[in-house]
Amino acid sequence: MEEEEEDSQSVTCLFCDRLLSSVAATLQHCTAEHHVNLVDVVRKHSLDDYGYIKMINFIRSTNCSASSLTGLPDAPLPWESEVFLRPVLQDDPLLQTGTSAPTRYIPFPHTAPSAPGPQGAGELNSDPFAASFRILAQGLVLNAETGKPGKLGAVAELREDEDEAYFSSYGHYSIHEEMLKDKVRTESYRDFMYRNPELFKDKVVLDVGCGTGILSMFAARAGAKKVIAVDQSEIIYQAMDIVRSNQLEDKITLIKGRIEDIELPVEKVDIIISEWMGYFLLFESMLDSVLHARDLYLADDGSVYPDLCNISLAALGDTQKHQDRIAFWDDVYGFNMSCMKKAVVPEAVVEVVKADTLISEPAVIQTIDCNRVCLSELEFVSDFCLKITNTTQCTVMFSTGPQFTKTHWKQTVFLLETPLPVQAGEELLGKITVRKNKKDPRSLFVTFDLRDRKQTYILQ
Repeated sequence: MEEEEEDSQSVTCLFCDRLLSSVAATLQHCTAEHHVNLVDVVRKHSLDDYGYIKMINFIRSTNCSASSLTGLPDAPLPWESEVFLRPVLQDDPLLQTGTSAPTRYIPFPHTAPSAPGPQGAGELNSDPFAASFRILAQGLVLNAETGKPGKLGAVAELREDEDEAYFSSYGHYSIHEEMLKDKVRTESYRDFMYRNPELFKDKVVLDVGCGTGILSMFAARAGAKKVIAVDQSEIIYQAMDIVRSNQLEDKITLIKGRIEDIELPVEKVDIIISEWMGYFLLFESMLDSVLHARDLYLADDGSVYPDLCNISLAALGDTQKHQDRIAFWDDVYGFNMSCMKKAVVPEAVVEVVKADTLISEPAVIQTIDCNRVCLSELEFVSDFCLKITNTTQCTVMFSTGPQFTKTHWKQTVFLLETPLPVQAGEELLGKITVRKNKKDPRSLFVTFDLRDRKQTYILQ
């Protein structure tokens, strides 16, 4: 009886003033009349109970359109503020459970009796919305469990099969050839080790993600007593041959596996070296593995190299690039395809930037001390101030410096949908938010807040 009373409680639609007879009717109305399936929205963004509550209160408090929910990026979501935990409507049925616990928030009320007869069960199974509710409830429980931060970090908690695509990409020789031919990268590591032999003399060195073993061999030649080289990708078998070909097998031990899964033949190491840097520095989250190794194996007086890294940001005025990538969609053979911009703009682009398109001084947005940083600090929010040097249209934000010799990292480019007019001498103020993708912790979401505009990009 209580269930029937609850189900008959009127519910105000999220997107219009219509009153519906139940939660199920409300959601069905939203799908049929407003063309938004809230079950799909919850599942797409992996919302837990609190995320669902925030979403409902956000919709009610901002009167946002139903269509705005279908094009949202995975992160950050507009309802992430704790403000949206506060109900907009008192006793909102969309937020309440049954009368036995009226103050507890859950994703959806129970729609089936506790002990349904054959007829009741048949009615439930024939209702597609009831089925969706069951799927949604299961999903919310799973999200609540898996979304809790683990002590190992998101990358360390990946199963080997979940991480297979990442390591497989490093199994082919071509990517290693590209990195080895990157003189800026390779010679910097070599020169550091060869010019600082006192750091390596008689030390035990761990090379995380050794690839072909080039850094391990540099360390051995620099005087290391023992080098342990670890890599999960198939390239390690070539690395074994390379080490033997250079008569370094007595100093270098190679181990196939993820650093998170294996056990080293030593208790502690003196030095950890790694070429972990990705596009936008943090893409692929390999630094997570280096920090795992540091916390587990590095001696108290040991060091991680590279030790200090910066992420810098600058502005570009490249009207031709904007025309080719963004404005192009306004008129394609006489047809308006501007809706394509919503798909094009959020994808960060990795390419070599022309130095003559630079229109600001670079600004450091994050400094990482690899000997001290913790995992949580690899996701961050930073205010920035770019000093504009040319009066023009700002069309692009990008990371790393184009004024130096190009590297295989290139630059990460974030295209602006609408160019910003800027004046020489002014300061362009903004905020950048960097987050891991919960569904794929090796990819990144980067959000810019700039002159009352907000855009989220994905690097994957």
